[in-house]
Amino acid sequence: MTGCSPGGVKDALALPAGPRLTARPATPTGTINVGEQPLALSKEGRDGLLYVPAGYVATKPAPLVVMLHGATGSARGALRPFRELADDAGIVLLAPDSRGGTWDAIRGDYGVDIAFIDRALKSVFERVAIDPARLTIEGFSDGATYALGVGITNGDLFQRVIAFSPGFILPVDPHAKPKMFISHGTHDQILPIDQCSRRIVPELQRAKYDVSYREFDGPHTVPPEMAKSAIAWMAGA
Repeated sequence: MTGCSPGGVKDALALPAGPRLTARPATPTGTINVGEQPLALSKEGRDGLLYVPAGYVATKPAPLVVMLHGATGSARGALRPFRELADDAGIVLLAPDSRGGTWDAIRGDYGVDIAFIDRALKSVFERVAIDPARLTIEGFSDGATYALGVGITNGDLFQRVIAFSPGFILPVDPHAKPKMFISHGTHDQILPIDQCSRRIVPELQRAKYDVSYREFDGPHTVPPEMAKSAIAWMAGA
């Protein structure tokens, strides 16, 4: 993405559309090793990664963060903001790869990507004990845009949404009211803050979403301090 949506955020929030996920946490029937591992759900080169923190034990359900990469990115890059923080925070990280160069609904309709995310969640829930009250969806850039759309539509699954430098809000069918953490660099030349987060945040607030908004002096990136702030916000949200 090289700019923000010309459409209004208010219009997006009013549209009866969006991706519904069917996967739900349950008592695992399988086992899992700690550490980073492939999802092993696709043989076509784009799959994804799962990270299980060192202190994970099956008798203590853990928080889960679904992490969505930016355009032309991959699961490994998606994990980067939280990868070094996951052990201390005790969080499971799930980073699926988009089927194409970016997430489907950015340039069209929800379809293969939302189906793959649902499949990945089902696979994780079968093997990892996840606390149903501590699910978060997060993304950067195009992934942040996608996370907002998926998170708002699946607010009955995700209690929290983290959007690092989003572009706009995709068509959604709101369910519940997940809490939001949004950050954006004031010198972002890819998704300029004035056309993006400074429009998105007020619309979300007018729609009665609880939004924690942070601006930082920097470009199109996720600074380490923003990642740490998001982790702290998750713990206290």
